[in-house]
Formats: sequence, structure tokens, C-alpha cells
Amino acid sequence: MRHKRNRAEEVLKALVERYIEDGEPVGSRVIADVMSGSASPATIRNVMAELENRGLIRSPHTSAGRVPTALGYRLFVDTMLTVAPPEAANVDQVRRRLVPDKTPQELVEAASQVLSDLTSMAGIVMVPKQDRASLRQVEFLPLEGTRVLVILVLNDREVQNRIITTERRYSESELQQAANYLNRHYMGAELVAIRDRIVSAMKDDKTHMDSLMQTVIEVASASFSQQDQPECVVSGQSHLLGMADQGGVDRLKDLFEAFQHKRDLLHLMDSCVSAQGVQIFIGQESGYKMLDECSVISSPYGNGDEVLGVLAVIGPTRIPYQKVIPMVDLTAKILSAALKPFK
Repeated sequence: MRHKRNRAEEVLKALVERYIEDGEPVGSRVIADVMSGSASPATIRNVMAELENRGLIRSPHTSAGRVPTALGYRLFVDTMLTVAPPEAANVDQVRRRLVPDKTPQELVEAASQVLSDLTSMAGIVMVPKQDRASLRQVEFLPLEGTRVLVILVLNDREVQNRIITTERRYSESELQQAANYLNRHYMGAELVAIRDRIVSAMKDDKTHMDSLMQTVIEVASASFSQQDQPECVVSGQSHLLGMADQGGVDRLKDLFEAFQHKRDLLHLMDSCVSAQGVQIFIGQESGYKMLDECSVISSPYGNGDEVLGVLAVIGPTRIPYQKVIPMVDLTAKILSAALKPFK
């Protein structure tokens, strides 16, 4: 019985590896060659019939060849996969592109792009939660009408520029006083804490506040509540165009729409925040229909002991898992290291 189980595992492993390599349905003679004649094509055909009955492989058409199902990929990844260490050239490239002298936003964009470049899949990285950003300095400059330019310095080194619209026109002197007040009272505080205190102050009776506090409340609430940055960055969607050649045009349209709106992708990424290390979703395991023909490999990244977000790659289920998994893990670790100066 043990021998029979080992033979089935050998056949499934050989079939999955060959299909990942060339993308063509795999026949019994091909597997016999891969297994160096340790079993005859007839024996392998019987084993393949058993694997098909178990839902691990399927026939895509009338040919004798078979391809793995999502269940077959899952068994392969969980019990048969030998992960290869990343190539030295790839490690060097990730280190060169994720250097600490970049801002967190630049690091996220670089991580998404390098993941896509090195895996030939779509790379997705959640932007670190801005609630964790600490205020170092703020300046307000009046523009035309009631518009105000806000210059925010966060976490010592990150600079953001925002334009807000206020209820009335403020003079340069009023805006300078408001900035001085915020810098004096809130320097080093997290934006979420500042917003909470501003919202609390807004509930009070404004008629009993002096003009400075009214100015502070309006310009600060507009400045700190506005979210200019995207919640996740996606690179390399074009790598997935090959899925259309396999009859997946409608699924591909749904996937590209998901990339555009990002809502479902963010929900999936959020579910990975508390995970330890690399997570793999194959086919329907993600819970999102547009990903039924895809695999998602994700890993959290952080700043010390704090998880700031998740990065991932998305590709067809036929991907070289043994190479992609360590690249996702490596990129998450190097991104985490690059973010340490912003702690």
C-alpha cells in the first residue's frame, strides 16, 4: 500500500513539474521518461486514472494528456515542493532597488515593480497604514481663493504635499499661526491621534473658541483626514495577458477590473496581515471568483515587530512555485529592513 502511494506521489510530482515547465498536457510516456523507466507507461496510465478519480488531475480535452487541478497543485505545494534559494543576482537586484534612503511610498512602489520583474507576474504591495505616520512638521501656504497648500513632514523624512479647500479664505499670517500651533502641540504625535483630537474639538461650540483655534481645527481636520495615497500599488498586470490565450478572456477582464478598483484585492491582502510568513492561495482558495484560475503568494512585511502591510504576486496556477515563494519571502524581508529607519 505504501509503495502504491509513493508511486502516485511520484507520478503527480512529475506531472505537475512538467506542466509548470512547458504548459502542455502531460501524457504517460512523458512521465515514464521523467521517472527514468521505473514504471511502464501502462502502469502510469493506471496511476493517472486514480489521480483523476481523486480530483488531482484532469483532462483539458480529448488528448491523453492531463493537467493538474487546484487540488493537485495544493498537494504538490504542501508535500512535494522543494523550494530553491533565490539566485544571487536576484537577491542583489532586490537589495539595490529597496534601499533605506527612499520614502515608504517609494519603497512600496519599488517592491511592487521588482516582484513583478523577477517573477513575471503581477506584483501587489499594500501601502503602510498612514495612521501610523507621525507628524514632524506642517506648513500651510495660501493659494487662489479658498485653496491651501499643505506641506507635511512625516516620520522625519517623508514629505507629502496636499491641496485642501477651506470654508473661507485665510491670510498667510493666520495659516502661519495655525501651523505654529500644530507644530508646537502635536509634533511627534501619530496622525490618527491628531485627527481624533481635532474631531473632538470640532464637536465643541465654536463660538467659544478664539479665531486661532477655529483656523487650526478647519485646516488641520481637512489636512489630516485626506488620504491622497493609494491603498495598494500594482505592477506588471500585463504579465497575465497570457491567460487570455488559454480561453480565460472573461476571467482576465474581471481580474483587470479588480486591479483597477483594488477593493477585493485589499480585502484579500488584509486577511493576510496576521499571517506568519508566506501564504499561498491556489484557485478558489482565495474566495474571489476573478482569482479562480490564479495563484496568490503573499507575505506580511513590517517594521520590527509591527506588521505594516502585505505584499504578494498574482499569476496563473501554473507558476514555478519553488522559485516564486522564496522571492516573495525575500522581498518582504528586504522591504522590512529598508523601512526600519522610519520606525
